[in-house]
Amino acid sequence: MTVTPDDITDAAIMLNGRILRTPTLPAPALRELTGVDIYLKFENLQITSAFKVRGALVKLASLSEAQRAAGVIALSAGNHAQAVAYFARDLEIPATIVMPTTTPFVKVERTRSMGADVVLSGETLVECQAAYEDLIAARALTPIHPYDDDHVIAGQGTIAHEMLEDAPAIDTLVVPVGGGGLIAGVSIAAKAIRPDIDIFGAETALYPAMHNAFHGQTAACGGNTLAEGIAVKNVAERTTMIARDHVTDILLASETDIERAVNALLTVQKTTVEGAGAAGLAAVMADPGRFRDRTVGLILCGGNIDPRILASIVYRELERESRIVSLRIQTPDRPGVLGHIASCLGEAGANILEVSHHRLFLDVPAKGTELELMIETRDRHHAKDVIETLNAEGYAATTLDAPGGKERQ
Repeated sequence: MTVTPDDITDAAIMLNGRILRTPTLPAPALRELTGVDIYLKFENLQITSAFKVRGALVKLASLSEAQRAAGVIALSAGNHAQAVAYFARDLEIPATIVMPTTTPFVKVERTRSMGADVVLSGETLVECQAAYEDLIAARALTPIHPYDDDHVIAGQGTIAHEMLEDAPAIDTLVVPVGGGGLIAGVSIAAKAIRPDIDIFGAETALYPAMHNAFHGQTAACGGNTLAEGIAVKNVAERTTMIARDHVTDILLASETDIERAVNALLTVQKTTVEGAGAAGLAAVMADPGRFRDRTVGLILCGGNIDPRILASIVYRELERESRIVSLRIQTPDRPGVLGHIASCLGEAGANILEVSHHRLFLDVPAKGTELELMIETRDRHHAKDVIETLNAEGYAATTLDAPGGKERQ
């Protein structure tokens, strides 16, 4: 099977009323931030908080009665697992999901709660492969691949139908890329509707698998990325071929770019996305000049992010903006000094969040003490004014990258 625009149209008809038609809305607040006209497709509002339900349902609905009776299997630790489990239950198809033993407990239980038989094996998806293949052979299960499947690609392509119908002004799409199923389907549908549209992929720089395939390069894939949903070392031949035919380029986003984009969507746009879901905005924020005078559509492909990680991202961004600043000050160890420093900070408009004394470090004089303070300021200029106030009072303050971290040069 080769995916055609008609296949995607048929998929859209089948999906109608069975999944949420998520909104495509303008994002004027992000325009203020980037200088780019942006529309957002809120796939993070789907029932499993990710776009994967589209391809999973189209594939499951295509199965024969014999395949349904035997059951299906998926290898996934994330959004694909939940999508397959959810709609397999809906269609009364037995589902087995193979997950690494390191999968967070909440994801395992959520998948089980949808009726799937969860098999834990190996520490990574690669190590799960043997168990996955053994189960397919032993039980004659039908694999539901997350991206290397024409039905799945057709399902994901329905996103472009909805986006261009709801926001016909869009002339550029920036699509998160993992294995390539999403960008393959979206690019086929979008080019059929609007042949002159520009389509860019957005990939995490730590896993440039599609970028490598697109440009004939061999950059290494690996590392701990916030965008684990698109951290794929190998892309499928079919998705690569489709991308080469329809996609303008594959852009790479750094971890800092992705963090900034997650934070901007939360604090500016007031919506929660995972790292993969923010990849498109990360690419735009990294190089906004490329997208000036364009109307850009971004797909928020998933919203499943650990709350602790999200809190860390917000905190780190406050540090980058110098709205939270960590200081180190060496002072005489005598009564009243800390109170005087606190008064200076208060008069300068800074709020003290944490204070730590260090008296036993060998680089601190015997009659001295080292203070580490975390303070809250309005912005970078205010932080500079606060430090100058301390210096004027005779307290030489050194700015740290983080509490207990290295001093900034």
